[in-house]
Amino acid sequence: MDKTKHTEVTSEDLRKAFEGESSTEKSDKTHAKEKHKKSKKFSEDKKLLIFLIIGIVGLIGGVAMISIALFLPKDTVSSISFPIIPSKTAEETTYSPLTGMPLDNADLAKSPVYCVQTPNGTDGARPQSGINEAGVVFEAIAEAGITRFAAIYQNPTTSVIGPIRSLRMYYLEWDTPFNCTVVHAGGADDAIAALRAGGYGDLDESYTYMYRGTYGARRWNNLFTTSSLLKKYSADSGKNSSEVKGFTRMTPEESEKSRALASADEILDITTPAKGDTSKTSVKTPSITMNFGGVPNYNPHYEYDVNTNTYVRSYTSGVSHDVYHCKAEDLGKKNPEDVCTLGQLTPSVVIAMMVAERRASDNYHENIDAIGSGDAYIFQNGTAIKGAWKKTSREDQIKFTDTDGKEIKLAPGQTFISAVPNYGSVEY
Repeated sequence: MDKTKHTEVTSEDLRKAFEGESSTEKSDKTHAKEKHKKSKKFSEDKKLLIFLIIGIVGLIGGVAMISIALFLPKDTVSSISFPIIPSKTAEETTYSPLTGMPLDNADLAKSPVYCVQTPNGTDGARPQSGINEAGVVFEAIAEAGITRFAAIYQNPTTSVIGPIRSLRMYYLEWDTPFNCTVVHAGGADDAIAALRAGGYGDLDESYTYMYRGTYGARRWNNLFTTSSLLKKYSADSGKNSSEVKGFTRMTPEESEKSRALASADEILDITTPAKGDTSKTSVKTPSITMNFGGVPNYNPHYEYDVNTNTYVRSYTSGVSHDVYHCKAEDLGKKNPEDVCTLGQLTPSVVIAMMVAERRASDNYHENIDAIGSGDAYIFQNGTAIKGAWKKTSREDQIKFTDTDGKEIKLAPGQTFISAVPNYGSVEY
């Protein structure tokens, strides 16, 4: 009901207006004012009416839309287009092609890779420096039963890396898929010829990018480099990136799930504490021993640490394989024993590849068939898998498979791969 008041018009007023009689009671000014007031009142009433109509129409429209959404069949409702609210999509995690570990910056996956030939003799090579930062380490006999490493680094930070020694052909064949700069001090003739002809990054003994520590007990095993010097070489040579053909890896989550799903008797020999003993359950972890068939001092031994899910490395002689862990700051051209601290090697994955090996024509160095196939033993997450390895060419990466021929994904983390001669052995 409209409660707005209206002015009442009498018959006398109409008569006077029709006869054209002018009002003597009111002045022209008063008459004009009254007329303006009536016009203003009508305008306000009109606006109110328009707003009221718009509100009613909007209300009816909203009710209609709700009714459509509620009562139309499902397939009809799904065909109605509603505004899409954009949502933030999580960025994909980038994993290191070398270790399988997550990277803070995706660009780091393309960083230069360095394959450093590192000695392992008892003639001053031990303890090595920075090898704890290598993502993959190959181990094989270099000569006279003495083993040598190809330690492969990407994004190193350690202030000392080395010592650095000579190259062998089989190390070059293992290095190649990692698209690395080969860091060495000379080498066998066939390896050097292949290196020079193959367009590799080739950092031979150089006092621009390497330095000699004081001789002392290290004797000739005193040639070192640093992370900063390696990066300087990459910048100077234009080799600022690497396209790495890494191993097939599990993600950290897949690795943890694999570890959790493995049955206890496959991983651990758990001894129940004596009655009344409130200490933690005693865990006897599996052991691994590799025999290169030569000098026992170079045969590695591993003990699985269930708490860290790593393999603590030593030698069958009982000597712990300690290496120098060096600070990230550039400490200058120093002896590692002067600026670094010792720590034991604890890789996450340990592999033994059985290889065809024989003495070279000089009856001193070794020849190893790095391209080919053979038996393999893969140790990770507390489990042992007997399978096989295969490498079809120098550029091809090694594939590890189980007895059914299915490729084995390696757990993320540092990986130690030992090339054990077929006349050697693996015990676990």
